[in-house]
Amino acid sequence: MKYKRILLKLSGESLMGDKQFGIDNNRLSSYAHEIKEIHDLGVEIAIVIGGGNIFRGVQAEEGGMDRTHGDYMGMLATMINSMALQAALESAGVSTRLQSAIEMKEISEPFVRRRAVRHLEKGRVVIFGAGTGNPFFTTDSAASLRAIEINAEVILKGTRVDGIYTADPEKDKTATKYDFITFDDVYSKGLNVMDMTAFTLCKENDLPIIVFDMDTPGNFKKLMEGNQVGTIVRN
Repeated sequence: MKYKRILLKLSGESLMGDKQFGIDNNRLSSYAHEIKEIHDLGVEIAIVIGGGNIFRGVQAEEGGMDRTHGDYMGMLATMINSMALQAALESAGVSTRLQSAIEMKEISEPFVRRRAVRHLEKGRVVIFGAGTGNPFFTTDSAASLRAIEINAEVILKGTRVDGIYTADPEKDKTATKYDFITFDDVYSKGLNVMDMTAFTLCKENDLPIIVFDMDTPGNFKKLMEGNQVGTIVRN
């Protein structure tokens, strides 16, 4: 395996599958199967998942709600997704632990770095819910922060697109894909990979990001076996 310890970042929207809202059970089951395949190979896996399929803090602000209030609602949405993914993984026979940045002792452990690392060492998949626990920070920032804290070797950002392009491939048919790009080039070209806070954290801590298509079965495994899948961003 190319990596021993990874952090997988999934968007909440990816869980919708073909639905307009909420969670598609087929997509959830597919993700659990893909993650189990990698887990069975001995890779230590941590996961951060967004909440955009249920609620986004930015939506709340547009509707006149206080942004802080909306962001906390978004954190609760990530917990719903995290619990759904945990249930799917455990149905597939994978031992998991859910840690929350906000105390919810009835359904999750609090985030404790040493405990998270110990779970990984014991072969459990650790899901980090509720973002960073602070408003104004995205789940991308949470993924970057947690990856650095647990000494992950890479962030794997699973999306609907198979990498980073010169332009939005869904809008511009002439857009070409990068196999490799530096953090500085992403800045200078104004490409959208992660929000800037998350991206800068990765750059400053020399943590590579791989953007790949998680929705194509087998992609995750190919990537972990060292094949060229998606786009790698590094210093």
